[in-house]
Amino acid sequence: MKDPFLITKEEILQIYKPINPKTHKGLQGHAIIIAGSYGKIGAAVLASKSCLKSGCGLVTTFTPKCGYQILQISIPEVMVVTDENSNFITHIHLPLTPQAIGIGPGIGKELGTQKAVFEFLRINKAPLVIDADALNILSENLAWLDLVPENTILTPHPKELERLIGKWNSESEKFQKTIAFSEKHKIIIVMKGAQTYIINQSKIYENTTGNAALATAGSGDVLTGILTSLLAQGYEPKYAAKLGVYLHGLTADIALSKTGYQSFTASDIIKNLGKAFLSLEM
Repeated sequence: MKDPFLITKEEILQIYKPINPKTHKGLQGHAIIIAGSYGKIGAAVLASKSCLKSGCGLVTTFTPKCGYQILQISIPEVMVVTDENSNFITHIHLPLTPQAIGIGPGIGKELGTQKAVFEFLRINKAPLVIDADALNILSENLAWLDLVPENTILTPHPKELERLIGKWNSESEKFQKTIAFSEKHKIIIVMKGAQTYIINQSKIYENTTGNAALATAGSGDVLTGILTSLLAQGYEPKYAAKLGVYLHGLTADIALSKTGYQSFTASDIIKNLGKAFLSLEM
């Protein structure tokens, strides 16, 4: 395997676009987060909140009916549209065409949800981030990957990656298989793990921020929100992926001296996003 390119602050500063002082919410992008099922509405909350806190102008969350009150109370800034089903998503009907969509956190794998994901992929044209259960659904229906837009971002953790590309016997085989998968489907893969790598067809990038504090429930849901937000703000997928993983890791580096490894939670990623953005403007 050739050496990966390092995602450093220098490179991020070439990608990062400071906010135009004359902007308004309509220019900052409208993102949709499709997330949640009974008992997993927290995933929808984390992804939606991080999407807003990463600079997106407007966020609409699509969730089952059981998530309505939870989302409205926990994030008043987010608009909520619900499925007709109470406990899981069965039919994704979006009230608008957004600039980007994030799908998967906490949606489960009910048969009705799988059908809804297929129908959504068939008609969707918006830039896309696919995570969590949406990845698990795809791993059982690999032909559906032909429906995703070019440069869609997939964010698998090691087990989700294995379901997509099959088992590997060595690190180098894992990278070879992931590169082949990325090239075949023309997608960008954010390989989450102790080290986060971005595989963009034959190019490999290694993130330089982050630490073991990020090994906590909900961390991936937050990353999905950040990536979707950056896409909605007009970053090209290859740049959104780099900036997103860099900022996500940076929050843990910033917070570590206050939280330690053990007490850091996914909500601390969201709390420290402001400081992460500010550090790019110093």
